[in-house]
Amino acid sequence: MKWYRHIYTAGVIGFLFFFKAFWSPDILFLVFLTIFTIYGHGKEYIRKFAPFVALLIAYDALRGVVPFISHRVHFTEMINFDKWMFGGQVPTIWLQHMFYNGVLHWYDYYFYFVYMLHFLAPFIIAALIWKFRPKYYWQFAGALLLLSYAGFITYIIFPAAPPWMAGQMHFIPAVTQISTAVWWGWGVHSIPNLYAHFNPNPVAAVPSLHSAYPMLDLLFVYKFFGRKFAIPFAIYPISIWIGVVYLGEHYVFDVILGILYATAAFYASEMVIAKGWHRPVIRRVKGLRPGWASGAPTVVLEKTP
Repeated sequence: MKWYRHIYTAGVIGFLFFFKAFWSPDILFLVFLTIFTIYGHGKEYIRKFAPFVALLIAYDALRGVVPFISHRVHFTEMINFDKWMFGGQVPTIWLQHMFYNGVLHWYDYYFYFVYMLHFLAPFIIAALIWKFRPKYYWQFAGALLLLSYAGFITYIIFPAAPPWMAGQMHFIPAVTQISTAVWWGWGVHSIPNLYAHFNPNPVAAVPSLHSAYPMLDLLFVYKFFGRKFAIPFAIYPISIWIGVVYLGEHYVFDVILGILYATAAFYASEMVIAKGWHRPVIRRVKGLRPGWASGAPTVVLEKTP
């Protein structure tokens, strides 16, 4: 066993978690490529992850065109729902009034830290599924892409403003965009990446994909690794759901819809598996060993073109 591989992997993962930066899919793809290359799985990694990452990047590139397609931005529907659900209160306003007084606290950094795991967490889950449940890798990747593009279509049909923008437009009392305050106060780094060249979409609030991705991660962790791992992992999505509302990025309405979208994407992928629509072309390759195992030759499953 090459011990230095484990030390390198642990060091890279630790760096990704604790270096204060936004990790985009293109950068993560290159970082994880170094890990899998030293384990001898570089080519297999590229074959499996390159299409997945390319489609994620394409999704985010397309998201920037939404403001040019849809000109009517929705402000009031989410506010009315949150007020109905919380007895006339807008949770973002209440949370910021109770816990934010213009000075950053430890929980501000915590909520922003989990907020920045938006792409990193699914990437790690995808890698773990590829390693320990390899035949289900495409189920996870497909569900994540379905979720992302379902969100994109919704942004076109229903462009919606986040709480901080509604506050600027005087639909609700002023909301502090705490994530921006943490970015500057914490000294978060901006690493050159493809995302820097994309037009941002400030009205992509419904559904909240920041809330949807962690829910999808949780469902797959529970499915493939059981309750023992899912229960502690649930701290992550719960933190996100509270955090995006507190930070002024989303309403509770956006969070609930994100959770529903993620659940729908998960069960859609389950239905595809159950119906056998994913059925691959099976080829027997003499002497070829699967990437994560050793021993006798085996059947290699390839995705149907």
